[in-house]
Formats: sequence, structure tokens, C-alpha cells
Amino acid sequence: MVPRVAPLITPSQALALGELEDPAEIEELVQRAWQARVERFADATDMCSLVNAKSGGCAEDCGFCAQSRYAEADTPMHAMMDPEQILEHARAAEAAGAHRFCMVTQGQGLSRRDFEKVLAGARLVAEHTNLKRCASIGHISTDRAKALKKAGVQRVHHNVETAESYYPEVSTTVRYEGRLRTIEAVREAGLETCVGGILNLGETREQRVEMAFELARIDPTSVPINLLNPRPGTKFGDREPMDPWEVVKWIAIFRLILPEALFRLCGGRVENLGELQRMAVKAGLNGVMMGNFLTTLGNTPEEDRATFEDLGLNVARQPDNGANPRPDNRAGWLQGETPDVLAAALEPEPTALEVRLWDPSSQLRFKRKRAARRRPDLAA
Repeated sequence: MVPRVAPLITPSQALALGELEDPAEIEELVQRAWQARVERFADATDMCSLVNAKSGGCAEDCGFCAQSRYAEADTPMHAMMDPEQILEHARAAEAAGAHRFCMVTQGQGLSRRDFEKVLAGARLVAEHTNLKRCASIGHISTDRAKALKKAGVQRVHHNVETAESYYPEVSTTVRYEGRLRTIEAVREAGLETCVGGILNLGETREQRVEMAFELARIDPTSVPINLLNPRPGTKFGDREPMDPWEVVKWIAIFRLILPEALFRLCGGRVENLGELQRMAVKAGLNGVMMGNFLTTLGNTPEEDRATFEDLGLNVARQPDNGANPRPDNRAGWLQGETPDVLAAALEPEPTALEVRLWDPSSQLRFKRKRAARRRPDLAA
């Protein structure tokens, strides 16, 4: 595949930038990435929220995930949510200021019954909210992708996770080629693609550049960047978090390699970035995964909105029921300054609103594993 817009830097230039360590030089790189982001997206943002609609007991061996049956970590467990429960979480996400909502399930495929629940949930979210709809449900065929589109899903997420050359260290039960087939099935169905990966799995700097240019060839609409949050009992559980400046640097490099993609920062950003989250936004992000993640807690929605607003970015949501799934200036979505619908809703008298985001600390039932299966790659 040929990207719609060529990368702004070459692989050798990206690798040279990856060697930067001086914060002042990294800040210069950030400014370059910020300019690329503003030129293409102006002040538009794309804030996400998710629901962990089915959790625990995954049969795959992905080395970063506590849900894997090969991990010794305690496992968050619950069966597939009913459509009404999915809608409840979507309404909470909308109240918190999210633009889009993603239904996420564990594993690399769903039974027919669970898939029907996802379709029903998507229809409810489309009918009762103004959220844009996404799904992340493992491997799917073109027929299933078309069914998702008919139910109102606009974008499907399926990561490559890491560079192809490093992928065997990450998973042996989920094939890299299978991930590419799923991404192609999503594209064939006329849906947008959301494809990213995880940094700090033990990959080299050369492999980070490799992954970024692989993503450029895939040319997804959206690129989520995750930072490993080491979970005790997983293959990568003993890794140290990334240095915050290293994180910022690589976000900026990825932005220059994928100038047209909608970038968002997801899992691990709180643990790895700390006080540099605002700097990471300036490195080229369009949005973040608001609230909580699959099995861990994140910032509050208020903190996330403030991080973007402090940089002059607009976090307001348009009341279009997700009719345009790309909130950026290239599609004509921005016509001057977008209205602040949240502020308008609170005037003249503030209304008390209880927001219940997905909270793993209170809404997950953790089941301790008596023993984990031996990993197929024989890793400890």
C-alpha cells in the first residue's frame, strides 16, 4: 500500500532522531511535530473512551497482557456485557466529553452470540448518543466487518502491536499475517481502520522505526500508541517504564512518519509520562483514551480535557450523531471555531451530573489463577 501522504522523514532520519537524548533537542523535535499536527488538523481533537465489554480468560499468549491464560497475573473476569450495559457506559463516556466510544473484547474472535451482542450494543449507542462508534473484537472476516458497519460502527481497531521482525517475541498464537488480513477485511467493508502498537516491549530503536513505517504502508485512519504498563506475572512484567522524554521523542517521530493519521495515546501514558503528558500532546497527538483502560486506571476526564485546552485545542463535541467519523479540518468538519457544547449545556445553572466511567477497580471481578499454562515460546 502507498500512504495517502508520504512520511515527512526517511527511515535513516527517523533513526537519527531516535538517538536524541538532550531534552532541549527533543523539544525542538516536538515543535516540528506540533507544526505538522496543526497544519493538518488545526485545533480539532478526537477524544476516545472504551468499555471492556468482555474480559479475562484469553486463550492467546500476548506477552504484555494480564488476561492471557499464560500469564500468572490475576485476571479481570466478566462475560460479554448485554447491549444495555454497553449503552450505559457509552452514555457515561459522552457525559465526560468523549467524541467516540469503542467496544472492546478479549481474544481473537467472538462467538455468534457475543457478536450479536456487540451489534445490538452498537445500534443502541448509535440511536441514543452522539458518539462515533468503534469496535475492537479480534480477528474478523469481511462479512462480519460489513455487519458491524450496518449496525453503525464506523471504525475497527486491530493493532499490529510491534514491528514484524520483533513480533515473535510478543505472541506465538496470534499470527502477524492474520492481523494484516483482519485490517484488510475492515478496509474491504468500507470501514475506517485503527491500527497501532505498544512501545517498550523490548524492541530496538530500529524496530520502532520499522513499526512506524509498516504503519505508514498500512495507512490507517487512526493510530493508537500504547506504552507498556508492566503487569507482574506477564512475560514483560519485569521491564522498567520508559523515560518520559523517550516517550515524547517517539511520539514526535511517529507523527512525522504518519502526518495524516489521527494519533491518540492510550494505555500506560500515566505511568510512563507523569508530568510530561502535556508535552506528549504537543508532540503530535489528536486525542487520548479518556478515563480508564482495559484493566487499569487513567486520568480523570477533566484532567484530559484541560491538557488539550491548555494548548489551545478544542475538545468540544459536535451534535451530529457521529455522521462524520473524522473530526478534522480536511473533511470540512471544522468551519472556524467549533462551539463549546459542554460549556453551553452548563449555563446558566450548572447541573449536577454523576459520571460513571468504566472503572476496573470496582466493576471487575478478579479471579486469581492457581497456575498459568507454560508459554508456547517457553519464556519465563
